[in-house]
Amino acid sequence: MYQKLEDFINDWVIESESTLKIFNNLTDESLTKIVNENVRTAGRLAWHITASIGEMAHRTGLKFKTVDSNSSIPTTAKEIVDAYKEASSNLLAAIKSNWNDETLLVEDDMYGEMWKRGMTLGVIVSHQIHHRAQLTVVMRLIGLKVPGVYGPSKEEWTSYGMPAQE
Repeated sequence: MYQKLEDFINDWVIESESTLKIFNNLTDESLTKIVNENVRTAGRLAWHITASIGEMAHRTGLKFKTVDSNSSIPTTAKEIVDAYKEASSNLLAAIKSNWNDETLLVEDDMYGEMWKRGMTLGVIVSHQIHHRAQLTVVMRLIGLKVPGVYGPSKEEWTSYGMPAQE
């Protein structure tokens, strides 16, 4: 749970950059490839990450322009990247102009439970990380290059002059 708005802002900047790093490796063709009937497509995962920003934050009463969580998955990776950039930057702008550290203690009804806004922000970050991890697995399974986020990916170890970790 966040107690300082600045801590969330710092984390969000880093995590949204990491999400864009992943999204930028998606291709239009990759968005609809099915790896298993029980696994979301790369497009559905990327769109869910994007749409969830506003879906969750709007439950707190925070208003900003974002995608409708019920809208169709775009057919191009660029559309997803652009929508994510807009949702992410608009979330930050709305929080910076409307919230302060005390606001993080306000409770909202979130999915039938009362959450402090500091917790909601933590869930927004964790939710993004969770689905981003799922997306990297799907990307690997459909043959896309997976960029490293918290460390080098398998393909990136060679740039360090080292063999890929097993």
